Amino acid sequence: MDQHVAESIGRPDLIRLDDRLVCLRFETMKAVSALAAVRHLLDTRAVRPGDTLVDSSSGIYAYALALACHRYGMRCHIVGSTTVDHTLAVQLAVLGATLERMEPCDDLKLDQKRRVERIHEILAAHPEYHWMRQYHDDVHYLGYRAVADRIREALGTERLTVVGGVGSGASTGALARYLREAPGGGADVELVGVQPYGSVTFGSAHVSDPEIIIAGIGSSIPFGNVSHELYDTLHWISFDAALAGGVDLLRRHAVFAGLSTGAGYLAARHERDRAPGRTVLFVAADTGHRYVDTVHARHGGAARIEDLAPREVTDRNDLALPWSRMRWNRGPAPEGSL
Repeated sequence: MDQHVAESIGRPDLIRLDDRLVCLRFETMKAVSALAAVRHLLDTRAVRPGDTLVDSSSGIYAYALALACHRYGMRCHIVGSTTVDHTLAVQLAVLGATLERMEPCDDLKLDQKRRVERIHEILAAHPEYHWMRQYHDDVHYLGYRAVADRIREALGTERLTVVGGVGSGASTGALARYLREAPGGGADVELVGVQPYGSVTFGSAHVSDPEIIIAGIGSSIPFGNVSHELYDTLHWISFDAALAGGVDLLRRHAVFAGLSTGAGYLAARHERDRAPGRTVLFVAADTGHRYVDTVHARHGGAARIEDLAPREVTDRNDLALPWSRMRWNRGPAPEGSL
């Protein structure tokens, strides 16, 4: 029996969509990393019960950290993006978290930069606060070991492909790392990362999306938690293509999920079709409630996913909307991404 709702929220479901396509569906994925991170900090005495934990978030991590703080008797201070909606803001307030919203900004890079600057101001005034650094502290990898163990038990690690948003680097990177540590060796686990255009993480900052950068799977500033050498293949997917994926996932499989999941679903279907002998698992990081108006309500105008296919590139200078694919071959980080 769970001791706190955060444990339930962070436990994913494994849903088989067809014989070789599996969805790893979370209600709130980052609850996994936040809970494990806070527990580790307490166990190592880096923080004590009652201390204040602070971080920047565009939404999901704010909720996850607030839940972890509630679970372990900590205080929580969030510097939030304008993407923190009313529903989440109310939940944070009731959970006892302090939310500072940044002023509206159309430039994601400027928004992220201002949030980090505000964190530094807070720490200067309150040096006793602990900055969680979700984008840079690999303590956020720890929670995914149990998830990897569950995947290994259900699917094995022979000819397995894991697909998901790169984001902060902690989720897909951790899953691949732990799955490749299969007892006795012999693991054959490929990792396929999904990025938005405009993200610096794998060098697509020079290509802009006319809609929005999908913030949950990319970044306009360098993230220290991304281990580039873990990734075999990259997909860059536009907002419109991700929208089509999210709508199709709901229509075809009744899975109600967010924009990053729509992008991962598209990439996963493609990887399944090009590698008949492999099982493909894709990560659904959260539910679709935050995306009702921006994604699912636009279902009537969504493209048919059968009409979408990636452009195969070997050079990032050839990236083009709406969808590009490139073999990364576990290579190093591109210049400017660290």
